Amino acid sequence: MSLLTNVMDHSLDDGYAEAAARKKAAGEGGLPKTLRARLGLALGLVLAALVVTVGAAQARVAAPVVAKERQELIDRIDREGDTADTLEENVDKLRDDVSSRQREALKESGESGKADLVGILSGAAAVHGPGVKLVVNDAKEATTGGDGNPRETSGFSDTGRVRDRDMQRVVNGLWESGAEAISINGQRLTALSAIRAAGDAILVDNKPLVPPYTVLAVGDGQRLSTKFQNSADGLYLHALQGDYGIRTAISVEDDLRLPAAPSVIVRTAKPRTEKGTS
Repeated sequence: MSLLTNVMDHSLDDGYAEAAARKKAAGEGGLPKTLRARLGLALGLVLAALVVTVGAAQARVAAPVVAKERQELIDRIDREGDTADTLEENVDKLRDDVSSRQREALKESGESGKADLVGILSGAAAVHGPGVKLVVNDAKEATTGGDGNPRETSGFSDTGRVRDRDMQRVVNGLWESGAEAISINGQRLTALSAIRAAGDAILVDNKPLVPPYTVLAVGDGQRLSTKFQNSADGLYLHALQGDYGIRTAISVEDDLRLPAAPSVIVRTAKPRTEKGTS
């Protein structure tokens, strides 16, 4: 009877009781692991849904503000564009008025023929006539040269790109070959024009150009083309094509149209007066 009484009083081993007490003291008792995992996952999903909901609500609140700012920016760009167009029209009208007054003044002095010539040579007047069209473009696959490459003297490593000094030589060669008027990508060149670089970009009178560079030169087309290609600058351009893959194409055109330069302002030079006159 004592054995039966002991089994009834101590149905579980003392080790099981001690393990259960330790789990309870550590806070691991109560809920099973599977249930705790499910509850944690559910809590994470609730938190994620809350974050998404709050983000969507904030986006809906901010959307009208962003749309309003965007529209205001578009309207401002349109207004500034209209203003620029109006100013450009005024410049064209003033240029025509100045040219008309110059012709009238020269007509009275018997030298009306010089006005048009001065306008053409200075770049102040739009011109058209026969000439050549020269297109200069970067290489299809620009390469990086090694140390000591002569085209890396200015810090450039891409030898397949057209440089400002390349375009300077092209333009100077065309002038020397007999060109009467030149433009690059629609930018008319004058005696005051400058071809410079800003990073990898080429600037003409501080306006950036993008390749391909289309050079229009008015003059005796066939003669101008032949003389330029046989000149030192034409051979230099041919060498760039052969050595670095820079693409070039020249053609003789029957009628080229070049715009007038935006502004031809001389700030330092003054016309010379005859001795004894004021």
